[in-house]
Amino acid sequence: MQTTLIPADLLKKSDKVLFIAHLALGDFTYLQNFFKAFAEQNPQLKVHLWVDEVRRTDDAAQWPHLKKYSLYDWTAACPFFAKVYNQTYSPALYRESIEEARRENYPIVVSLATLRPHLYAGLARKISPDGLVIGMTRKVRFFEPHHLLAYHKLDAAMPPYRAAGPEHHISDVYAHWFRQLSGLEVDAQARFPFVDIPQQWRQYAEKRLAEWRFAPRPGKLVFINPYAKTKKRCWPLEHVAELIRAMQKRAGWQDACFIVNAVPQELANAHEVIGRYGLPRTELFSAEENFFQLPAILERCDLIVSVETAVMHLANAVHVPVVALMRQKNPEWVPIDRANSTVITAPHRRDWVKAVSVEHVLEAIR
Repeated sequence: MQTTLIPADLLKKSDKVLFIAHLALGDFTYLQNFFKAFAEQNPQLKVHLWVDEVRRTDDAAQWPHLKKYSLYDWTAACPFFAKVYNQTYSPALYRESIEEARRENYPIVVSLATLRPHLYAGLARKISPDGLVIGMTRKVRFFEPHHLLAYHKLDAAMPPYRAAGPEHHISDVYAHWFRQLSGLEVDAQARFPFVDIPQQWRQYAEKRLAEWRFAPRPGKLVFINPYAKTKKRCWPLEHVAELIRAMQKRAGWQDACFIVNAVPQELANAHEVIGRYGLPRTELFSAEENFFQLPAILERCDLIVSVETAVMHLANAVHVPVVALMRQKNPEWVPIDRANSTVITAPHRRDWVKAVSVEHVLEAIR
C-alpha cells in the first residue's frame, strides 16, 4: 500500500484542511488544478487556503494596492475552496488572521511555501498546535541553526522534486507535491489551465471592445503584454510600438487592432510612451477593477504576445495562440499547451527579455 504524507485514515475522518501558500497568478494558474482535484478526491473535506502576502508591510500607503491583489478575485470565485484567508498584507491583519485560523482547530495544515520555508513551518504550527503539520524544507547552512529548530515543528517534510529530464514543467512539480501528500494523480490533460469567467465580465469585454470600435472589426485582435514583476522579464514599450507598426504593414495584419496591457502603476507611463508613436487602432488596457476583466478580454483576441507572466499562461486557459517571450532561465515555466504556444527565448542565458528583438517576434508570427 502506498505511503502518503497525510495518513489515509486521517484524511477520511478529518472535516477540513488548510493549505498555506505564497501565490502569484502564474502559480495559481497551474496549482488550482491540483486543489480542485484534491477537493474532488476528498469530498468530505472542506479545503481552506491561506494566501500569504510576501509584500506584507506596516506602510499604510501600500495597503489599498495590496488589498486589491487580483488573485483574491480569482480564489474567491473558486467553488472548491470553502474559505480563503486573504487579509495578510498588514502586520495587524496578519495576526488577526492567525487567531482566526487557530479557532478552526485544523487537523491538517500543509505549507506549500518554497520561499523562507522555515518561517512557514513556524506559521503552520502556530495555526495548528496539535494537528498534523507538513511543509517544505531546505538544506540548513551552519549559520542557520534557527531554521533547523523551525523544521522540527513539522510532522513531515515534503520530499524535494527531482526533474526526470530537461522537459519537465512546473506542473510536474505540483503533481509531485500532491502525489506525496495523498496519492493524488492528475494526468497531463487535466493540468491545462482553465478559468471560469463570470458572465458580467464577458459583457464588460464586449462593451469595452465596442467603445474602442474593435467590435465588429475587419481584422484580427492582438493583445500584447510587456510587463512582468521583475525588469529582467519585461519587454520595452518601444519594442511594443515597433512591433505594432511593423505588423500593420504586413499582409494579413493591416486591419489588425491592438491592445497593450499595462499594470495599473505603469499605465500613465505607457500612455506617454505609446502615445508618441500615434499608432492607429491601438488601445491601452489595465484590469484595474477585477481580475476577470483580463481573461474576458484575452478570450476575445486572435493572438496574444506576452512576456513570462500570468498573461502567458492565461492565454492557454482561454485557448488563444500565444507568442511567449522568455529568458533562458526557468524553462519549466513555458506555456503548457505547446500546440498553441510559440516560445522565443533571449539569445544568451544571462540576457534579459529585452534582448528578444522585434524581428524575432515578427518571424514567430509569420
